[in-house]
Amino acid sequence: MKVTALKFFSPKENSKTVEKKASKPVILKGYISTSGKLIFPDKIAGKLGVDLSATLFKIGTQAGKRKLSSLYLVPGTPGEPDLFKMTKAAKSYNIPLGVILKTGGVDYVETKYSFIINSFEYEGTTAFELELVKDEAEKAAYTGKPRGRKPKAKEAEA
Repeated sequence: MKVTALKFFSPKENSKTVEKKASKPVILKGYISTSGKLIFPDKIAGKLGVDLSATLFKIGTQAGKRKLSSLYLVPGTPGEPDLFKMTKAAKSYNIPLGVILKTGGVDYVETKYSFIINSFEYEGTTAFELELVKDEAEKAAYTGKPRGRKPKAKEAEA
């Protein structure tokens, strides 16, 4: 038998290495309920990096604005005046702000609103901007072919 040049494999070549793709930035979203509560789902609450059940928040908006376009949540220390507490619901955290939203021109009863959560640095702490977005994704009217039996043609009366 004739000996030819052989190429040997290493265990590294046998292991499958998967290259990780660059992950897309996660957009954190919540919504406003029809009763005027800011709702933070549990999936989002875990990604904020703050214990929502133990943190008290100062809630504000930009000075000089009549209509609310965004709300700001700044963690406060216990003992400060005018702090809001989040309450834990079944699968979310919420803050009731019905009167503030109504006076700010947000009609949460008739229109569904959601908000995008952006974090920023405020006086040495991580605060959150809630940018209000009106959800206009209504179900479009059906424009396809009519289904089922065709209606019987009415006989012309003579």
